[in-house]
Amino acid sequence: MTLFADRTEAGERLAARLEHLREGSDGAGRDCLVLGLPRGGVPVGFRVAEHLEAPLDVLLVRKLGAPRRPELALGAVGEGGVKVVDRERMERLGVSEDYLREAEERERAEMERQASLFRAGRPGMRPAGRTAVIVDDGVATGSTALAACRVARRAGAARVVMAVPVAPRGWEKAFARAADECVAVATPGRFRAIGLFYRDFKPTPDAEVINLLSRSRPKSQNP
Repeated sequence: MTLFADRTEAGERLAARLEHLREGSDGAGRDCLVLGLPRGGVPVGFRVAEHLEAPLDVLLVRKLGAPRRPELALGAVGEGGVKVVDRERMERLGVSEDYLREAEERERAEMERQASLFRAGRPGMRPAGRTAVIVDDGVATGSTALAACRVARRAGAARVVMAVPVAPRGWEKAFARAADECVAVATPGRFRAIGLFYRDFKPTPDAEVINLLSRSRPKSQNP
Protein backbone atom coordinates (compact mmCIF):
# COMPACT_ATOMS: atom_id res chain seq x y z
CA MET A 1 0.00 0.00 0.00
CA THR A 2 1.65 3.20 -1.20
CA LEU A 3 0.87 6.23 0.94
CA PHE A 4 3.38 8.83 -0.27
CA ALA A 5 4.95 9.70 -3.61
CA ASP A 6 8.22 10.66 -1.92
CA ARG A 7 9.63 12.27 1.22
CA THR A 8 8.66 15.75 0.04
CA GLU A 9 4.98 14.85 -0.14
CA ALA A 10 5.27 12.98 3.15
CA GLY A 11 6.71 16.10 4.77
CA GLU A 12 3.91 18.28 3.45
CA ARG A 13 1.25 15.93 4.78
CA LEU A 14 3.01 15.59 8.12
CA ALA A 15 3.31 19.37 8.41
CA ALA A 16 -0.47 19.65 8.15
CA ARG A 17 -0.77 17.40 11.21
CA LEU A 18 1.45 19.77 13.17
CA GLU A 19 -0.61 22.88 12.55
CA HIS A 20 -1.13 23.33 16.30
CA LEU A 21 2.59 24.09 16.62
CA ARG A 22 2.58 26.73 13.93
CA GLU A 23 3.57 30.25 15.02
CA GLY A 24 0.52 32.42 15.25
CA SER A 25 -1.95 29.67 16.17
CA ASP A 26 -1.02 29.43 19.84
CA GLY A 27 2.39 31.08 19.92
CA ALA A 28 4.17 27.74 20.26
CA GLY A 29 5.87 27.99 16.88
CA ARG A 30 8.22 30.70 18.09
CA ASP A 31 9.90 28.11 20.34
CA CYS A 32 9.95 25.17 17.92
CA LEU A 33 13.15 23.61 16.62
CA VAL A 34 12.75 20.96 13.92
CA LEU A 35 15.35 18.21 14.11
CA GLY A 36 15.58 15.87 11.13
CA LEU A 37 17.20 12.47 11.48
CA PRO A 38 19.76 11.99 8.73
CA ARG A 39 19.47 11.23 6.15
CA GLY A 40 15.87 10.46 5.15
CA GLY A 41 14.30 12.53 7.90
CA VAL A 42 15.84 15.78 6.66
CA PRO A 43 13.75 16.22 3.47
CA VAL A 44 10.64 15.43 5.51
CA GLY A 45 11.74 17.81 8.25
CA PHE A 46 12.53 20.54 5.74
CA ARG A 47 8.86 20.74 4.74
CA VAL A 48 7.76 20.65 8.37
CA ALA A 49 10.18 23.47 9.27
CA GLU A 50 8.94 25.57 6.34
CA HIS A 51 5.33 25.14 7.44
CA LEU A 52 6.07 25.93 11.09
CA GLU A 53 8.41 28.79 10.14
CA ALA A 54 10.91 27.16 12.47
CA PRO A 55 14.66 26.52 12.24
CA LEU A 56 15.92 23.16 11.00
CA ASP A 57 18.94 21.16 12.11
CA VAL A 58 20.02 17.54 12.14
CA LEU A 59 19.90 15.38 15.23
CA LEU A 60 22.51 12.66 14.89
CA VAL A 61 21.62 9.10 15.79
CA ARG A 62 22.83 5.79 14.35
CA LYS A 63 21.29 2.35 14.40
CA LEU A 64 23.25 -0.56 15.87
CA GLY A 65 22.57 -3.29 13.33
CA ALA A 66 22.61 -7.03 14.05
CA PRO A 67 25.38 -9.28 12.65
CA ARG A 68 24.69 -10.20 9.01
CA ARG A 69 21.34 -8.37 9.31
CA PRO A 70 22.27 -4.67 9.48
CA GLU A 71 18.66 -3.61 8.86
CA LEU A 72 17.63 -5.26 12.16
CA ALA A 73 18.25 -2.89 15.06
CA LEU A 74 19.84 -4.05 18.28
CA GLY A 75 19.54 -0.48 19.48
CA ALA A 76 20.92 2.92 18.59
CA VAL A 77 23.40 5.55 19.69
CA GLY A 78 23.01 9.31 19.66
CA GLU A 79 24.81 12.54 20.35
CA GLY A 80 25.75 13.33 23.91
CA GLY A 81 26.58 9.73 24.77
CA VAL A 82 23.00 8.46 24.44
CA LYS A 83 22.58 4.71 23.85
CA VAL A 84 19.48 2.53 23.54
CA VAL A 85 19.95 -1.26 23.55
CA ASP A 86 17.39 -4.03 23.08
CA ARG A 87 18.90 -6.58 25.48
CA GLU A 88 16.16 -9.10 24.81
CA ARG A 89 16.88 -9.07 21.08
CA MET A 90 20.61 -9.32 21.71
CA GLU A 91 20.10 -12.39 23.86
CA ARG A 92 17.71 -13.97 21.37
CA LEU A 93 20.21 -13.51 18.53
CA GLY A 94 23.22 -14.49 20.61
CA VAL A 95 24.98 -11.15 20.08
CA SER A 96 28.04 -10.55 22.25
CA GLU A 97 28.98 -7.44 24.17
CA ASP A 98 32.19 -7.28 22.11
CA TYR A 99 30.16 -7.05 18.90
CA LEU A 100 27.94 -4.34 20.40
CA ARG A 101 30.98 -2.35 21.54
CA GLU A 102 32.59 -2.53 18.08
CA ALA A 103 29.32 -1.53 16.42
CA GLU A 104 28.98 1.43 18.76
CA GLU A 105 32.53 2.62 18.02
CA ARG A 106 31.88 2.36 14.29
CA GLU A 107 28.59 4.24 14.41
CA ARG A 108 29.91 6.99 16.68
CA ALA A 109 32.75 7.53 14.22
CA GLU A 110 30.13 7.91 11.47
CA MET A 111 28.21 10.42 13.61
CA GLU A 112 31.37 12.51 13.93
CA ARG A 113 31.78 12.45 10.15
CA GLN A 114 28.17 13.52 9.66
CA ALA A 115 28.45 16.29 12.24
CA SER A 116 31.43 17.75 10.43
CA LEU A 117 29.81 17.40 7.02
CA PHE A 118 26.27 18.53 7.72
CA ARG A 119 27.00 21.33 10.16
CA ALA A 120 30.08 22.67 8.38
CA GLY A 121 31.84 23.48 11.64
CA ARG A 122 28.81 25.13 13.26
CA PRO A 123 27.66 23.90 16.66
CA GLY A 124 24.35 22.09 16.72
CA MET A 125 21.30 24.20 17.55
CA ARG A 126 20.33 23.99 21.19
CA PRO A 127 16.85 22.67 22.01
CA ALA A 128 17.08 23.80 25.64
CA GLY A 129 13.79 25.39 26.71
CA ARG A 130 12.20 24.81 23.29
CA THR A 131 9.79 22.37 21.67
CA ALA A 132 11.95 19.85 19.82
CA VAL A 133 10.05 18.45 16.84
CA ILE A 134 11.97 15.31 15.87
CA VAL A 135 11.22 14.15 12.33
CA ASP A 136 12.08 10.98 10.44
CA ASP A 137 10.66 9.39 7.30
CA GLY A 138 9.03 6.67 9.39
CA VAL A 139 9.33 4.51 12.49
CA ALA A 140 9.86 0.76 12.34
CA THR A 141 11.57 -0.74 15.40
CA GLY A 142 11.80 2.71 16.95
CA SER A 143 15.36 2.39 18.30
CA THR A 144 16.81 5.42 16.52
CA ALA A 145 13.73 7.52 17.23
CA LEU A 146 13.86 6.65 20.93
CA ALA A 147 17.55 7.56 21.03
CA ALA A 148 16.74 10.87 19.31
CA CYS A 149 14.07 11.70 21.89
CA ARG A 150 16.55 11.02 24.68
CA VAL A 151 19.16 13.23 23.02
CA ALA A 152 16.70 16.12 22.85
CA ARG A 153 15.52 15.57 26.40
CA ARG A 154 19.06 15.38 27.75
CA ALA A 155 19.84 18.64 25.91
CA GLY A 156 17.08 20.37 27.86
CA ALA A 157 14.13 20.41 25.46
CA ALA A 158 11.04 21.68 27.26
CA ARG A 159 8.80 19.49 25.10
CA VAL A 160 9.59 16.61 22.72
CA VAL A 161 7.34 15.86 19.75
CA MET A 162 8.12 12.76 17.68
CA ALA A 163 6.64 13.21 14.20
CA VAL A 164 6.70 10.78 11.26
CA PRO A 165 4.68 10.13 8.12
CA VAL A 166 4.16 6.42 8.89
CA ALA A 167 4.50 4.14 11.91
CA PRO A 168 3.09 0.80 13.08
CA ARG A 169 -0.26 0.82 14.81
CA GLY A 170 0.18 1.39 18.56
CA TRP A 171 3.67 2.85 18.14
CA GLU A 172 2.98 5.57 20.71
CA LYS A 173 3.22 3.08 23.58
CA ALA A 174 6.98 2.66 23.09
CA PHE A 175 7.41 6.44 23.34
CA ALA A 176 5.25 7.02 26.41
CA ARG A 177 8.23 8.09 28.51
CA ALA A 178 10.43 9.44 25.73
CA ALA A 179 8.13 11.94 23.99
CA ASP A 180 5.40 14.31 25.13
CA GLU A 181 3.52 13.90 21.86
CA CYS A 182 3.61 11.43 18.97
CA VAL A 183 2.25 12.41 15.56
CA ALA A 184 1.93 10.17 12.49
CA VAL A 185 0.07 10.66 9.23
CA ALA A 186 -0.71 6.94 8.96
CA THR A 187 -0.50 3.91 11.24
CA PRO A 188 -1.25 0.85 9.09
CA GLY A 189 -2.04 -2.43 10.79
CA ARG A 190 0.21 -4.47 8.51
CA PHE A 191 3.69 -2.99 8.76
CA ARG A 192 6.83 -4.63 7.38
CA ALA A 193 9.11 -1.84 6.18
CA ILE A 194 8.94 1.95 5.88
CA GLY A 195 9.95 1.93 2.22
CA LEU A 196 6.87 -0.04 1.21
CA PHE A 197 4.73 3.01 1.91
CA TYR A 198 6.67 5.25 -0.51
CA ARG A 199 6.65 5.18 -4.29
CA ASP A 200 10.12 6.76 -4.29
CA PHE A 201 12.23 5.72 -1.31
CA LYS A 202 15.70 5.97 -2.77
CA PRO A 203 18.44 6.86 -0.28
CA THR A 204 18.86 10.54 0.51
CA PRO A 205 22.42 11.54 -0.48
CA ASP A 206 24.63 13.64 1.78
CA ALA A 207 24.57 16.42 -0.81
CA GLU A 208 20.79 16.75 -0.53
CA VAL A 209 20.98 16.96 3.27
CA ILE A 210 23.61 19.69 3.03
CA ASN A 211 21.55 21.58 0.45
CA LEU A 212 18.35 21.50 2.51
CA LEU A 213 20.13 22.58 5.68
CA SER A 214 21.81 25.40 3.76
CA ARG A 215 18.47 26.57 2.35
CA SER A 216 16.99 26.67 5.84
CA ARG A 217 19.99 28.44 7.37
CA PRO A 218 18.92 32.07 6.78
CA LYS A 219 16.11 31.50 9.31
CA SER A 220 18.34 29.63 11.72
CA GLN A 221 21.64 31.41 12.06
CA ASN A 222 21.44 31.63 15.83
CA PRO A 223 21.98 28.34 17.61
